[in-house]
Amino acid sequence: MTIAPSGEQFTLRHGEMEATVVEVGGGVRSFRDADRDVLEPYSVDALCDGGRGQVLAPWPNRLADGRYTFDGADHQLALTEPAAHNAMHGLLRWQPWRSDGVDSDRVSMTTTLFPTPGYPFLLGMRVDYLLDDSGLTVTTTATNLGDRALPYGSGQHPYLAVGGGVLDESALKFEAETRITTDPERQLPIGSERVAEGAFDFRETRVLGDLAIDHAFTGLARDSDGAAWVHLTGTDGRTVAFWAGAGYSLVQLYTADTLAPAKRRRSLACEPMTCPPNALATGDGVIRLQPGQSSSAAWGVGLLPV
Repeated sequence: MTIAPSGEQFTLRHGEMEATVVEVGGGVRSFRDADRDVLEPYSVDALCDGGRGQVLAPWPNRLADGRYTFDGADHQLALTEPAAHNAMHGLLRWQPWRSDGVDSDRVSMTTTLFPTPGYPFLLGMRVDYLLDDSGLTVTTTATNLGDRALPYGSGQHPYLAVGGGVLDESALKFEAETRITTDPERQLPIGSERVAEGAFDFRETRVLGDLAIDHAFTGLARDSDGAAWVHLTGTDGRTVAFWAGAGYSLVQLYTADTLAPAKRRRSLACEPMTCPPNALATGDGVIRLQPGQSSSAAWGVGLLPV
């Protein structure tokens, strides 16, 4: 029997929608509505690239030099982005997860992050995937299984599909007050700026053109349910609608300019995050989980009807 690089595959179906969740990293490999990709997939026989669909915990994004201090103790993590001297996207992307409750339209993936050099804490993780009439809903819950407080942040890394062609011909609608500015070499925060009336102002739907984006946005406009929305209208005229619930205070958008040439600017990474880049070092937005305490956040995505 051939084992896929992403491990066991869990296929969910609801009506004409189909999503595949994987054992390795506990992420989502694909999501289609009828014959149209909603999330840009990677092949079952391929290694996940660009963080595609992966769960990012116990921190999302980058951590400068892999160093942080928590409760007076200094910690050093391995550098997983060595060229930039950063630790990136947490510790669970390549860890096997277990399925805990599987049905035709839902699956729960769980794993335990045991104490490790650089993160000597005991953290339980659960990600619930559900397909229903609204699309795919993803709820992530972290629980401190240890006997002392721990620092925690999370995110996920789906790519919104454009339906063929490139992002340049797609249109984006997304309302946020502030863009976190970063240095070009290491992509670490150096400040922030208001987006109103600037290149990153997408309060009104407009074509992306050749604009390169790899930034976290805050001050998200939210609906009455607390959801912040991103709408991407693809080259086929169909619109992918992504939402981040109140548990996510930021959304990182990435136009995939640094991926392999065949995948460059062919989808839009839309990453909900509970804290900004370098948060473990700065403390900004880091959740302090006490023993036995849990924290949950949800996001979702679907294809708008014609």
